[in-house]
Amino acid sequence: MNKVATQGQSRPLLSDLVDLFDNLPGMAALRPLFDSRAIRVEDHTYDDVYEIRAELPGVDPEEDIEVTVRDGRVTITAERVRPDEGSGRSEFSYGSFTRTLALPDGADEDDVNAVYDRGILTVSVPLSDEHRVEKHVEVIEIVAIEHHEDEDEDDVHHPSNASTEHADQHEPVHQG
Repeated sequence: MNKVATQGQSRPLLSDLVDLFDNLPGMAALRPLFDSRAIRVEDHTYDDVYEIRAELPGVDPEEDIEVTVRDGRVTITAERVRPDEGSGRSEFSYGSFTRTLALPDGADEDDVNAVYDRGILTVSVPLSDEHRVEKHVEVIEIVAIEHHEDEDEDDVHHPSNASTEHADQHEPVHQG
């Protein structure tokens, strides 16, 4: 008896790895090597603006491109529709494309602009010094207080009491 092989809908072998690239700093640059459906981008920071340029030739920017910003990330989604099937060869990629990038610290998510010119989408995000301010956090040291059997139990629960009431009991030792 012959068995028929069946195949279900499958995802590309490296799709989970590709998604991981967007979440690890320094690894996002490797995504296009593993995912032919990824939008190729370049990004730069100029003075007070973070700029992303995305290659999106052959799409209608009003109908086929969507740019969204949420939770410190910008997502570019595009759709390239295959023209009527004709005879001949095509090496173009068609379908839905998406790319998500983390925004740098200080990005003003309420003031994002996108411009499409000759196949290149440019997304500009102003950077605010207000959000990029370095914050210093005071470090507090916790000092353990030794418990002696002759001390009251209240002194153990209230370190301030223990340090003031018993401070005079511990005289410095002078060696001569």
